[in-house]
Amino acid sequence: MSLPCPCGAGSPFAQHCEPILDGEPAQSAEALMRSRYTAYDLLQRGDARAADHLWRTWHPRTRPERVEPSPGLRWTGLRVLATVGGQAEDLDGRVHFRASWETGEGPTYQSGEHAEASTFVRRGGRWVYVSGDDLP
Repeated sequence: MSLPCPCGAGSPFAQHCEPILDGEPAQSAEALMRSRYTAYDLLQRGDARAADHLWRTWHPRTRPERVEPSPGLRWTGLRVLATVGGQAEDLDGRVHFRASWETGEGPTYQSGEHAEASTFVRRGGRWVYVSGDDLP
């Protein structure tokens, strides 16, 4: 039985984001963004590949020293709102998205969305995340 990809693309994880997490280059900025969302989801569940993938696909000028999980956070869904550029023939691209999250249980339960316009560039022939601007 193949598990659905956490990024919500409708494809099985093994055929969608998993190859990118395992080192295959993403074919577009959106594919990399989806794989990074999946990595954040897996990071919260203790998948050892997740932090490595996030760090490896972050531009060296903007990446943090370490990527660590946020205690108690659960990513619950991703909606891609728009993609500008970021295709095979492009050098850069932007992906606008909303990612839903939950934390806590019972009286401490909270939920919300993180909305961002992410910027990606090609570096050494691979897409990398540069930065993100919060969206309203």
